[in-house]
Amino acid sequence: MSEQTSKRAVDPISLTVIWNTLMSIAEELGTTLRSTAFSEGVREGDDFSTALFDRTGRLIAQGNFSPGHLGSMPACVRHVMAQFPADTLRPGDSILLNDSFMCSGHFPDCFQVMPVFEAGRLIGYVACSAHQVDMGGAAPGSQKVHGVTEAFQEGLRILPVRFVRGGDIDEDILRLVLGNVRVPDKVRGDLLAQHTANLSAASRLQQLFREHGLETLDRAYEIILDRSEIAMREALAAVPAGTYSFEDCMDDYGPDTGAIRIAVDITFDGHGAVELDFSRSSDAVPAAINSYINYTTAYAIFAIKVFCDAHQPQTAGNMRPITVTAREGSFFNPKFPAPSGGRAVLQVRIFDAINGAMAQALPQRTMGAFSHWSNPNIGGVDDRTGQPFVMYDLSLAGYGGRQGADGVEALSPVMNCSNIPVEVHETHNPIRVHCLELIPDTGGAGQWRGGCGLRKDIELLNSTAVLSHLGDRHRFQPYGLFGGGPGALGESLLNPDGNAQPLHSKGMYDIQKGDVLSFRLSGAGGYGAVENRDPAAIQADLADGYITEEGARRDYAWRPEPG
Repeated sequence: MSEQTSKRAVDPISLTVIWNTLMSIAEELGTTLRSTAFSEGVREGDDFSTALFDRTGRLIAQGNFSPGHLGSMPACVRHVMAQFPADTLRPGDSILLNDSFMCSGHFPDCFQVMPVFEAGRLIGYVACSAHQVDMGGAAPGSQKVHGVTEAFQEGLRILPVRFVRGGDIDEDILRLVLGNVRVPDKVRGDLLAQHTANLSAASRLQQLFREHGLETLDRAYEIILDRSEIAMREALAAVPAGTYSFEDCMDDYGPDTGAIRIAVDITFDGHGAVELDFSRSSDAVPAAINSYINYTTAYAIFAIKVFCDAHQPQTAGNMRPITVTAREGSFFNPKFPAPSGGRAVLQVRIFDAINGAMAQALPQRTMGAFSHWSNPNIGGVDDRTGQPFVMYDLSLAGYGGRQGADGVEALSPVMNCSNIPVEVHETHNPIRVHCLELIPDTGGAGQWRGGCGLRKDIELLNSTAVLSHLGDRHRFQPYGLFGGGPGALGESLLNPDGNAQPLHSKGMYDIQKGDVLSFRLSGAGGYGAVENRDPAAIQADLADGYITEEGARRDYAWRPEPG
C-alpha cells in the first residue's frame, strides 16, 4: 500500500472523532491542572499549558493556553527524549525539567513529560507546564531582573530527571526541590497537580488507542500533520513576497541602563514559507531578562499564526514552514548561563515587533501596540504565620485599536492568562488592594481607539516585604498605526497619595507596612486617523469613562453640542 493510499485509509468520520478526542484530551488536561493546583498563578491566573505528542516527539494537539509554554514544548520534549530514550522508559515514569535553554526560558516554568504506554508499547507523550510561584534564587518569585548577572543566581535549575518511577514519585527529588523554594506547600501542590493532570490525560489517550488501534492512529497523525502544514503553507503563500522590518525598544534592563533594541526582519518567500530573523536586536544583557531561542521561537510562531492562519490548531505540521533565527549571543538567542528570569516581560514586545512589521504586509489584520502588563512579585515572611509568602500578580490592560474596532479593555495580551481576582490575593497574602480601575485618556487616539491603561494600588499590611518589579513601557509608548496615536506611558509609584516616589519598571525595593504600590499600565495604540473617528463613538467613550471631556478636546478636537 502506498503512503498516500495508507493516509486515505482513515475514513472521515473516524478522523473527525480522533481529532476532536485529541483536542478534548489536551483541554481536559488543563482543566484538571487548574482545578487541582495550589497557587494563585496557576489556579486563578491560568499560567500553565498542556499538549500531546506522538511516540516520535511530534506535537499533535495542544490546549488553548500560553503560547510561550506551548511553542517551547516541542524542544522540551526533544531534550527529554535525548536524555531518556524510549527503551529506557517504563509505564508510570514521568520526567521533570525547568532548564531555561531546554524549556521556555526561565526556571519558574516547570515541565512534566509523561510517556504513555498501551499493551507494553510506547504510544506517545502527554506534557504540561506550570509557572511555579517560586523556584528560589535572589528574590521572591524568582524573576528578579536587575543585579542578576548569571543563571546560577536565579534559583533551582532542573535538568531532565525521572521525577516519577513506575508510578511512584521520587521523594528524594521532591525533597530536593522543596528545600530550595520559599513556598514549598504551593510548589508541592502544583507539581502534584501537574502529575495528576498528566495521569488523567494518559488514561484517555490509552483509551483512544484501544478503540482505534495503533496503525489507525499513526495514519491519522500523518494526515493531521500534513493537512496542518498544507493549510499553513497556503496561508503564507497568500502574503505578498518580500521582507518586512520593524524596530522598537524596551525601556532598559534596570535602573541607569540603556534601552534594548527589538528588531525583526520577516521574509515571506511567496511559496509558502517564512523566516523571522531577530539578529539586528541588541546583544544579550547582564540582567535576567534575556530571551532564550525557544521562547523567541514560541512567540514568533504564535504571531505568524495569528496573522496568517489563526483558526487552525497548532501542531508540528504547521510549524514546519516557519523558521525563526537570531544570531548567537544576541538578546533573543543568548548563550548559557545568560540570566532570563524576567523574560516574561518580553512576550508582548515580541508580538508587537512582529505586528509592526506585518502592518506593512497585511495592514487590515494588524493593530496598534498592546498596552503592556504588570507582573510584580511581592514577598517576605508573613507576620501572621511566620512563614514565607510570595504574591505573584498579573495585571492586564488594553488591546490596540484595529480596523473596524476599538481596542478591548483589561484582557490578556498574547498569553491566555487572567487578571487574578482581588479577593484571592487579599485572602492569601498580607495585602489590601485599594483600587483596580481603567485609566481614562490613556488609550491611543484614532479612528479606532486603543484600550485604556489599568491602575492597581496595593497596600502592604505586613511589617516588611520585597517588591521585585516586572513591567515596561515607562519610557517608550505603545505605537499607533496608520495615523493612530500612541498609548500613554505607564508608571509605577510608591505611596501615590504621599511623596509619590517613582519606581523603576524592573527595580527591586524594600517596602514597609502601610506602603502603597501604585502600578499604572500604559494605554494601547490607536489605529487610523483621529479625524475619522465617529462622533458617536466619542460620545460613547465619554459616557463610559474611557475618555474625559478634557481628553476629548485635546485628542479629538471635540466640542460639546450647544444646549
